[in-house]
Amino acid sequence: MSVAVRILLPRDVPAATELSTLAGWNQTEGDWRMLLDVSPEGCFAIEHEGRLAATTVVTCYGQEVAWLGMVLTHPDYRRRGFARRLLEHALEFADSQHVQSLKLDATDQGQPLYESLGFRVEQEVQRWSGLGRDPARIDAAGTCGLAQICVADREAFGADRSRLLGALAGRKPPLLLRQNHLFWRPGVRAGYIGPCVADGAESAGTLIAQCAGGDEARWFWDLLPANEDAVALAAAFGFHAERTLMRMVRGVEIRGKDARLYALAGLEFG
Repeated sequence: MSVAVRILLPRDVPAATELSTLAGWNQTEGDWRMLLDVSPEGCFAIEHEGRLAATTVVTCYGQEVAWLGMVLTHPDYRRRGFARRLLEHALEFADSQHVQSLKLDATDQGQPLYESLGFRVEQEVQRWSGLGRDPARIDAAGTCGLAQICVADREAFGADRSRLLGALAGRKPPLLLRQNHLFWRPGVRAGYIGPCVADGAESAGTLIAQCAGGDEARWFWDLLPANEDAVALAAAFGFHAERTLMRMVRGVEIRGKDARLYALAGLEFG
């Protein structure tokens, strides 16, 4: 089926949130609005008969790394090639931006499609879940120190995510400990811990305790199993591994210092 791809617009946010909720994902309307704010030119949609049928988002972190996420199709429109059409458009967009490394976190079901489009496996990603403090009771830092946070995050992640971090800080001020930081946000199914960048397990544990140090609310925590200290911390806080995905890359492999990444920014952000 020949279908047209268009830019996802603010008026689409309720319908996009419905798509992610139908898929059992955790994104809120606030997350979708943040995606539009951070990458307005990289949010794509297919509309069919006046309904939002499918979405895909490319978030560029300069020309070094871009992240592909929110690959969603409404159940009524599956098996029509919408996802592939959007992904091909997303690849064209990333190429037009001269992105060196395009990455994503793939499920088992999605991995063959991504491989057919030139992606290859980089490493595993795991989602852990557990109980922690009620988000309404978290005392966040009064000031952000965003410039210092962006420097630390760039070294750990491998690319400049200052626009994303600024958007996250605008929603919930990060938790800070010297040069270490942790962001968090609410979700449809659970609170979300991350990103967290720290110089060691002790610092990361001190920050994460402010979210996970309780038993009042459910939290998600995405991490790289290659960071064994992050895995040990998640287990120590009573979290359990819920699912495993494959981080995939197309183009040059660009990585920062995984040992400093104690929580990811999200499967849609890296």
